Amino acid sequence: MSVVTVQLGQCGNQVGQQLLHSLLCDAQDGQRKELCTASRERFFHQDIHGELVARAVLIDMEPKVINQSISRAARSGMWRYGETSHFSQKQGSGNNWANGFCVHGPAHREVVEELVRREVERCDRLSGLLAMMSVAGGTGSGVGTYVTQCLRDVYPKSFILNHLTWPYGTGEVIVQNYNSVLTLAHLYKLSDAILVHENDTVHQICSQLLNIKHISFADVNSVIAHQLGSVLQPALTADSQGAYSRNPLGELVSALCCHPEFKLLSVSSIPQVPLASMAYSSFSWPSLLKHLRQMLISNSKMEEGIDWTVRPPAAAERSRSLTAGSFNTSLANVLILRGKDVYSAETGGFEDPALYSSWLSPQEAFSVWKSPVHFNKYEKSATLVSNSQALLRPLDSMVGGAWNMFASRAYIHQYTKFGISEEDFLDSFSSLEQVISSYKQLC
Repeated sequence: MSVVTVQLGQCGNQVGQQLLHSLLCDAQDGQRKELCTASRERFFHQDIHGELVARAVLIDMEPKVINQSISRAARSGMWRYGETSHFSQKQGSGNNWANGFCVHGPAHREVVEELVRREVERCDRLSGLLAMMSVAGGTGSGVGTYVTQCLRDVYPKSFILNHLTWPYGTGEVIVQNYNSVLTLAHLYKLSDAILVHENDTVHQICSQLLNIKHISFADVNSVIAHQLGSVLQPALTADSQGAYSRNPLGELVSALCCHPEFKLLSVSSIPQVPLASMAYSSFSWPSLLKHLRQMLISNSKMEEGIDWTVRPPAAAERSRSLTAGSFNTSLANVLILRGKDVYSAETGGFEDPALYSSWLSPQEAFSVWKSPVHFNKYEKSATLVSNSQALLRPLDSMVGGAWNMFASRAYIHQYTKFGISEEDFLDSFSSLEQVISSYKQLC
């Protein structure tokens, strides 16, 4: 089954191009014909000349980033984007969600739907749609949300997973909290799952783990693409009966998002070391899984600086509220293991009932996917996709920042002039406050 990637705005197009390239390169490096074939069929199709063409649509209100993405793909000599699979205009959305959602989105609905339809019809079987976007600006967030709404209308029974790049906490755009609130509140009604990468976290990985001195957006996007690739590259699941999984988005959503109030997913990958250090590094499954488990329960984003003092609470100590430095409760987790001796890896530590909400048994809440093929030159690697309280604090902080601005009516006129009313803001705040409350009470 195939995945159609919809790349939206500057960030969505940059991350999408790096993701598709890394998926193809890694599958070929794996030297396993069945993995390479499965990965190609999932994300690419062949044209009449035998060239690999991405199952992707590129959308932006400015042409620069789309042109760069198309050029990079073509220069690789391995794959390319379709000649008519992109759409851009001459003017952006001005970092204004309302401009993207109310103006640019409706104005170009027909052409965007037609581009996606062409890619969907090239699939023998559609696994789902992966919409990649940021939440801080105008096109990625505003047009991205509108396009997701259109996709839900046109493909009501298809899985839709939104990948969101969360802005730096120090601020990239003065109204980024407004844009983020409006994006998340709307996507919660439309998407089956929302996978989030925080720029601050990825920046730390670049600095502290990869030792990059002058961190660029390309470095940040590369880390995001690596982590996404470790999730989306074909693997063997419990139900795949010895063949690589055929329905990646469906299996991910069904394993992690069992309730419509809980759709926020985070990703942790281990190890992550500089390329120059890889030849001198050695990893064992017990060590990798011990560190990844502690990263989960202590909500540590990296294997460096893990808080080893956090322990799962006893049943009598389970609290219904989130406290500072507390244990990170999970609703569900998917553990993805790749590399040498993968079938010898002991994953029992992730089956501990104390890690999860009492709603589900560990057998229902925990899934493990495996592949004996190494990933991205790592002999052994592990990735955890988690539906937990991990994103609660950044979400709470973002909603609080937006509310403080809204209380003084700062910049509201920039949204109302495009058709977003104060009531729309209040509805979005109310929706996200309910999400925050639900995650706080997860126990």
